[in-house]
Amino acid sequence: MAEYQTAHVASGARAADIDVGLRAHMNKVYGTMSIGLLITALASWAISGLAVTSDPVGATAMLSEGKYLTGLGEALYMSPLKWVVMFAPLGMVFAFGAAVNRLSAAGAQLFFYAFATLMGISISSIFLVFTGYSIVQTFLITAISFAGLSLWGYTTKKDISAWGSFLIMGVIGLLVASLVNIFLGSPAIQFAISLLGVLIFAGLTAYDTQKIKTDYIAHAQSMDGEWLAKSAIMGALNLYLDFINLFMFLLHFLGNRE
Repeated sequence: MAEYQTAHVASGARAADIDVGLRAHMNKVYGTMSIGLLITALASWAISGLAVTSDPVGATAMLSEGKYLTGLGEALYMSPLKWVVMFAPLGMVFAFGAAVNRLSAAGAQLFFYAFATLMGISISSIFLVFTGYSIVQTFLITAISFAGLSLWGYTTKKDISAWGSFLIMGVIGLLVASLVNIFLGSPAIQFAISLLGVLIFAGLTAYDTQKIKTDYIAHAQSMDGEWLAKSAIMGALNLYLDFINLFMFLLHFLGNRE
């Protein structure tokens, strides 16, 4: 009886340690993700400011009354360089997945922040297309929605791991449809893509949050500190991508165009 009580206390102590470690792990995930979002926002705003001028002297194109593209703006948004800027973040995601096991935790974190900067440059055109007020409004709506979805994914007792394969297939379908619509330019297809995008990345937010939690619980006893640190960065990257994509798709519905 005494041995059973001792084992029960030890088991309870381990569970408490895992619970404390999980909270610290999730705090690191959300903290790293938040820094990445801040870097993206600052990079996007700074680049858009450099790309537009109110002085027609030396400008290469007029955007609207009193707004002109600078040389940098023309290179980013009107030359073949725009394709490089557009698809470079996607290439970095694949590169990160391939290199994460060889990188140190500090190297992985630096890679993530570099990716966040490049993503900011890639989406900087939103400041040229949408009003600043609607961008801020959509960001706040996205943040509230993301928080609710992530909280549900963390607290739910329902196993949603089966969602993963369907959601990934949905992301691939969205990517293909978006590439096709670049050439078609169909508003109806864009509306359908945006609607499905919101639903898919809402699901991925809950799914990725639960996966981060379950992966930590499953491997907490066997993983060393370095692996845990890299796992937190990888989790931050997944949630960061969910947030950015949810924001961009919502912006197509809620954003007021210049």
